[in-house]
Amino acid sequence: MDAGWIDSHCHLEAPEFAADRDVVWAAARSAGVAGAILPAVSLADCAAVDACCARHAGTFPAYGIHPLFVETAEEAHLARLARMLECSRPLALGEIGLDGWVEHADISRQTLFFTAQLALARDFDLPVILHVRKAVDAVLKHLRRFRVRGGIAHAFNGSRQQADEFLRLGFKLGFGGSLTYPGSRRIRALAQTLPDEAIVLETDAPDMPPRWLAPQRNHPAELPAIGHVLAQLRATNTSAIAILTRQNTLDAVGKKDWKTEESPPAMK
Repeated sequence: MDAGWIDSHCHLEAPEFAADRDVVWAAARSAGVAGAILPAVSLADCAAVDACCARHAGTFPAYGIHPLFVETAEEAHLARLARMLECSRPLALGEIGLDGWVEHADISRQTLFFTAQLALARDFDLPVILHVRKAVDAVLKHLRRFRVRGGIAHAFNGSRQQADEFLRLGFKLGFGGSLTYPGSRRIRALAQTLPDEAIVLETDAPDMPPRWLAPQRNHPAELPAIGHVLAQLRATNTSAIAILTRQNTLDAVGKKDWKTEESPPAMK
C-alpha cells in the first residue's frame, strides 16, 4: 500500500487550476499527498474529472450533480448519469446534497436531484459524497429514506447530535481548512472529540483555504499542514493522523488500499 495522505475532497479539475494543474498536483505529491477524490459538480464536469484522474496518478473520480448546479441541469441529465454509471465505476456518487446557505436557492429542485441521485447510489451500491451546508437535518431525513452504503459528509459543521446520526448511518465527516481558524469553535470542538473512526481530511481546493492561505486559492499540498492542526487538536502526532484519516477514507469508499498506479476506468 502506498504511504501518504489522502485528500477526500479536492476539485483539481476546476478551472482555477487550468494554468498550472500539473504543477499543483506534483507539489501535493511532493508534500506527501498520495491521492485524492475528485467529486464532479455537474454532468459536464464528470468528463473533466475523468480526464484529470486519467492524467494524475493517485486521483479517483466521483460523479454527481452539485445542489448549486441543479438550476442549469436538466432532469434528462439524471438518466444520462445512470447510463454513465452502467459503463464505468467511479469511486463514489458526488458531490450531491442540499444547500440552504445561498439566498433564493430552489430547495425543491435541489431535493429532486438529490433524492434521484441517492436512488442511483443505492441501486449501483455506491458510497456518496455529500454537500450539507445549512441543510444537515434535511439531508439526514433523505438518507434515512434511501439507506445508501455510506460515504462522506463534506465540510461538516453541524452539531454533535447530527454528527452521531451521520456516523450511525455509516458516514465519515470531512474536515479541512475551517478547523485551522481559532474562531471555528464548533468545528474545532468536533475535531477534538469525535471518535477516531469518524474523521477524514479534505482541502476542497481551490476553495476553503486554511488560515495561513486565505484569501488565496487553496491547493491539495496544504493537506499535511491541515492534518498537523488536527493532530494538535487531538493531542496526538501528525503521523498518527495521516494513518488514521487515510484508513477512514479507504473505509468510506470501500477501497482496501490506494494504488496510485491504477488508472480509473474511462467514462463512456
